[in-house]
Amino acid sequence: MAYFTLFFASLLAATLLPGGSEALLLYDLSQSLNIWLLFISATLGNTLGSIINYILGRKGIEYLLKNGYTKQKDINRADKLFAKYGAVVLLFSWMPIIGDPITFVAGVLKYRFRWFVFLVLCAKGLRYLVIIWLKYIMVMF
Repeated sequence: MAYFTLFFASLLAATLLPGGSEALLLYDLSQSLNIWLLFISATLGNTLGSIINYILGRKGIEYLLKNGYTKQKDINRADKLFAKYGAVVLLFSWMPIIGDPITFVAGVLKYRFRWFVFLVLCAKGLRYLVIIWLKYIMVMF
C-alpha cells in the first residue's frame, strides 16, 4: 500500500496542483521498505503526472488562445526557445515551481512525445536517486 500511496502522491505532485512527494519518500525510506520499489513508484508516478501536464497543454492550447489567456505571438516565441533548448529545459522538469509549467508548455508546443517522456523520466528518476542517496549519506553522519 505504501508504494501505491507514494506513486499517487508523486503523480499529484507532478501535475499543476500544489504538493510534494519528497517527504513521503523520506518517511517510507525510514520504514525499511524496498528502496528500489520506492524509487520506481515515485519516479513512475511523477513522470505520469508530467505526462498529464503535457496532454493538458497539448489539448488545452485552443482554449487558452480562444479565451485570451495567451497570445499566438507568445506561443511562437516559446516555440523558438523550446526548439533551441527543449531537451535542456525538460531536464529541469524535476524542479519545484518551474518544472510543472515546463511540462505543460512542452505539450502546448507539441514537443516530440518520445523525447519528452525519456527526458522527464531521466530528470525525475535522477531527482529521486539524489534524495535517496542524500538520506543515506545523512544517516552516516
